[in-house]
Amino acid sequence: MTGTLAVAIHDVAPRSFERSREIRQWLSARGVTQATLLVIPAAELHPIGERSPGLIAWLRGRVAGGDSVAQHGLSHRAAARAAWPRSALAHWQGAGAAEFPGLDAVETRQRVEVGLRLLREVELDPLGFVAPGYAYTRTLRRTLTGTFRWFADLRGVSTRAHGRVAGTALCLGSSTTFKRAVSPAVVRAAARATGPIMRIDVHPADFDHPRHVATLEALLERARGRRAITYDEIGGCAERGD
Repeated sequence: MTGTLAVAIHDVAPRSFERSREIRQWLSARGVTQATLLVIPAAELHPIGERSPGLIAWLRGRVAGGDSVAQHGLSHRAAARAAWPRSALAHWQGAGAAEFPGLDAVETRQRVEVGLRLLREVELDPLGFVAPGYAYTRTLRRTLTGTFRWFADLRGVSTRAHGRVAGTALCLGSSTTFKRAVSPAVVRAAARATGPIMRIDVHPADFDHPRHVATLEALLERARGRRAITYDEIGGCAERGD
């Protein structure tokens, strides 16, 4: 994995389809040959297959072209309120998108399983999972360990094949004024200490803010010469049917 670049496009859903497609084209123009698309199975609790056949066709085409698809929660919306202080942390992590904090074991497992089923029904078979806002719970981690080949949090990727693979995600924040103001400088500084795998997160909302776009440009310039990979490759999944 030395000298690799793992780019993830977050929040792929019917509402963000056009922006997600534009971002993928933007990345391709900057030499990112492979990326991981984090797909929300039921944004606003509407199954993805019923709302946007064009998005499904595009995702299948991207997978055929070398990208990978990962499950991004179920609805990408908070489903419960955790007890304090976990609720404060969840709000900081993902505001209203922190889906899993506060859920019990049954609710957690149901949301993971329903999301996976919805993606498989449209012939997308994700091997990995990323929690919205990187807001994990112990119950969620236990559920994912038995369901997926890998799942990624802010500090690394947990895999069946290789155990824990370290690598901090370079992730800009846009949910609050403070995050929009501070995160570009924080991310640029963190990029100077990137290890063997450079992880770059891209959100559709980043492209509403010129400083975020400029920061992403700078990160990709720093990553020049690295080999682009998907998270499936980090997870040791050499082939989709592996």
